[in-house]
Amino acid sequence: MEEILVTNWNEFVALSSELDGWAFRGQQDARWALLSSLSRYLNAFIPDRSTWRSREERAIRIFRRKAHNYLLDPGVLDNDLRCLALMQHHGAPTRLLDFTKSPFVAAFFALENAVGDAAVYALNTPKLWTAMPASAPGLSRDKIDPRRDHNFERYFLQNNADLLWIGEPEEMDRRLVAQSGTMVVPGVLDKSLNQILDEYRVDGSLIKKLVLSQTMREQAMKALYRMNITNATLFPDLDGLARSIRVELEVVWQVDATASDR
Repeated sequence: MEEILVTNWNEFVALSSELDGWAFRGQQDARWALLSSLSRYLNAFIPDRSTWRSREERAIRIFRRKAHNYLLDPGVLDNDLRCLALMQHHGAPTRLLDFTKSPFVAAFFALENAVGDAAVYALNTPKLWTAMPASAPGLSRDKIDPRRDHNFERYFLQNNADLLWIGEPEEMDRRLVAQSGTMVVPGVLDKSLNQILDEYRVDGSLIKKLVLSQTMREQAMKALYRMNITNATLFPDLDGLARSIRVELEVVWQVDATASDR
């Protein structure tokens, strides 16, 4: 995985323009591995990996059995990817990794709460659209599509194939639309995304890690604020508005001392 240190906002803008069509993920600590929330949870609390599959299956089953009480359209639970996206949206650990088609949205998520160097991972989706893992050359993106009936159970729940799928549910919720979101579904839970990508044999880089120096945070957050990239716009609900107030605390406008308070 290629790693690039970025020390100022203009450098980040220039680099991102070279990655047209790629997908991006921001993480607030550059030292964190590129793992799903479910992988991190299981690694931290469930040392017996032989039980991981049954635990994931049970978690999904419990969510489906109870979530209908809170949904206007319980039918969203029938499709595996939509069900997982809904779980992820509301805070359950899943094997999904959220990415975005916007490098600037990824930079916001990376830097918002960063107190040290952060990272934006860039995934070469144009190449991945047709790439297949060397260990299973017949498993194209279309063949393993988790939106199709039984494919999630066949290719992902088994937790035994070093592959991934990237895309969106056929029906996207407001947050996913607002964030220009897309999702990566890994075939195994005990490897990071870059380790899985090592199984793909293609010309050129499939993933880059842009390390965002902590020294650029203030400059970058002001630039993102001017671009109207805030929690209020990325999470179009009352929770997003409330979370956006944190950034408002950092923004100081120059005020004419002769003007009356408003």
